[in-house]
Amino acid sequence: MKRTIFILATLLGIGNVLKTVAQNTKDITLGVSIKSFNINREGKYLTVKMNLDLNKLDVDANRAVLLTPRLVNGTDSLDLPAVGIYGRRRYYYYVRNGIGSISGESETIYRASSKPDSVAYNNLAEYEKWMDGAMLKFHRSDWGCCHEIVAEYEGILGRHREAFFPELIFVQPKAEIMKSRSLSGSAYIDFPVDQTVIYPDYRRNTTELGKIQATIDSVRNDKDVTITSVWLKGFASPESPYKHNTELAIGRTAALKKHIGQLYHFADSIIQTDYEPEDWAGLRRYVEQSNINYRAEILALIDSDMEPDAKEAKIKRTYPNEYRFMLQNFYPALRHTDYRIDYNIRKFNKVEEIKRIMAEQPQKLSLNEFYLVAGKYEPGTDEFTDVFETAVRMFPNDEIANLNAANAAIRRDDFATARRYLNKAGDSAEAVYARGALAIREKDYDTARRYLGKAKEMGLEKATLTLEELDERQK
Repeated sequence: MKRTIFILATLLGIGNVLKTVAQNTKDITLGVSIKSFNINREGKYLTVKMNLDLNKLDVDANRAVLLTPRLVNGTDSLDLPAVGIYGRRRYYYYVRNGIGSISGESETIYRASSKPDSVAYNNLAEYEKWMDGAMLKFHRSDWGCCHEIVAEYEGILGRHREAFFPELIFVQPKAEIMKSRSLSGSAYIDFPVDQTVIYPDYRRNTTELGKIQATIDSVRNDKDVTITSVWLKGFASPESPYKHNTELAIGRTAALKKHIGQLYHFADSIIQTDYEPEDWAGLRRYVEQSNINYRAEILALIDSDMEPDAKEAKIKRTYPNEYRFMLQNFYPALRHTDYRIDYNIRKFNKVEEIKRIMAEQPQKLSLNEFYLVAGKYEPGTDEFTDVFETAVRMFPNDEIANLNAANAAIRRDDFATARRYLNKAGDSAEAVYARGALAIREKDYDTARRYLGKAKEMGLEKATLTLEELDERQK
């Protein structure tokens, strides 16, 4: 059955054909030669470009010649917009009878007396699958009186063969039962020596307390968010007796809990506390990253199983200069409070709402919500790609996010980006298949067969079908 598809646009222009392409000239039908013919897939469209040499085309006064490129593949066909050249009598016949043109509004019309020697033909047709392997024919029909065809000629311009583009498998992530997120940081709150009372204006406290408040406010004022806990953990430096540091860490963390509770009136169960009397792990990081003398020896003491007070005393006694340096440069940073704000984000079900959130606050979305909105765009479009690029930016270590972003990159032939994402996509059957699909697009067919074969062994049916198609195309 003959099918009709929408023609997006037809662009025709008059111009002189350059002599440098004369060797590409092909006498296609009586009186017409074709130069610089090209048929190519460009995204969702099939483009047909050529120069029609009409220099030898003679049209009688009572005749009209219709030149029509025609795509044919089995029972499917599509007539592209035609070029009509009308003899004087035929031209006025159609004008008087209100016909305008033989083939319709898309036709480009010339009177025989003023036809150009060449016509630059450039047409975009919306691509359909049947066009893969279609023959492009060039049809000439001569029309006489009474709107009848008196002669027909046809030549073959060439065949359109698609590059093999295997079907890609985008994996839908599991929907989160609860979208739980957290924000964390460290604050360096100063206390007077041996005290556990917070003075907001003391030293850097205005800034450091402000960091915690800003983090809480960033989610507390959001109608889509519910805070589930505020976790605080206080640390002290190891220069005092361990027992005393324990008391300071507990007391100072309790003071911060009270301060936050007074600011926000959270339920007592929301604010949770913990403490570390002496931050030896933090001290180790600072020493390891420094160029301090006797670094290896000091690290060995830090890693030893000595009691904290004995450990600190030995470092102080054995390496007094280095100890003073650490006391002045490392210890202040060990007196800190780590904090984490845990919260839940409501689910978004409406596509338009998800689009808005993705543009404004993509961190609120789950991977499944990104997937849902991607399904509303055509694969290969900028919008489709942007969804998966944003998703992987929000979830940079998630295997499914990386797999889908890799597929989107393969879809637009961005092979370097696809490889980068596939490195973090894991080894699922779908990820192995995607590596095979990438190899096909890069025309590395041996590698493609290896990956597709492995995906087939893993039970992925699509891998079997793609292997069969690859074999068929390479016969």
